[in-house]
Amino acid sequence: MRVEFLGTGGFHPNEKRQTACIMLPEIGLVFDAGTSTFRVAQHIQTESLDLFLTHAHLDHICGLTYLITLPLTGRIKNLRLHGRTEILDAVREHLFADMVFPVAPPFEFHELKDTGELTLPSGDRIEWMKLTHHPGGSTAFKLHLKNHVFAYVTDTTVDHSYKDFVHEADTLVHECYFPDSKKTWADRTGHTHSTPLANLAKDANVGRLIAVHIDPLDESDDPIGIKGMQTIFPNITVAEDGLSLDLI
Repeated sequence: MRVEFLGTGGFHPNEKRQTACIMLPEIGLVFDAGTSTFRVAQHIQTESLDLFLTHAHLDHICGLTYLITLPLTGRIKNLRLHGRTEILDAVREHLFADMVFPVAPPFEFHELKDTGELTLPSGDRIEWMKLTHHPGGSTAFKLHLKNHVFAYVTDTTVDHSYKDFVHEADTLVHECYFPDSKKTWADRTGHTHSTPLANLAKDANVGRLIAVHIDPLDESDDPIGIKGMQTIFPNITVAEDGLSLDLI
């Protein structure tokens, strides 16, 4: 089982990273639909896709418009879009408003409560919980595969309200928008900076940490200060678009 990091940046794309989209092609699972979502078509291995949205900010939903051709042209039979009620309402009312995008999306909309779980067509189980530290809130997801627990958390400041949720995940994919030097901006915008994330990974006893949703204004080789983070939690990777990792 592999996970494909199609988009690993935040806010807007740059030359190194498009915005958020992560895919597990073998089970037809996608998290978020940012500007990188055009890459989904290159990785399709299933007849249907289940796409889970963390929240409704544009850098996480604009790519939904790129997917409408997949069911219309028969590349897949079904595209099921999952999100909390207010997220799906925003998508329907604003992204697919007639004056913005006048093509009705051929998606199945599946509303999620603030917390819950469901079983995917693959037989794998996914859990979620609402987070409240980003404007409008976000959603954390945890996927239970046969021999691997995969957690995805983005667009939040770090606190321990979700430490138990990600506890002992084999892989934790978590945003790290800012280095510690920009803590003020992280707190102001509801994003994560480096040291609290490293401490969370350590305290939650996760297997490895993959940092995503990187500040697009920083295209340096070390945008979050990974060496300092590794003194707290050594097994950290800063993702770039095209990263492909084995989960099982």
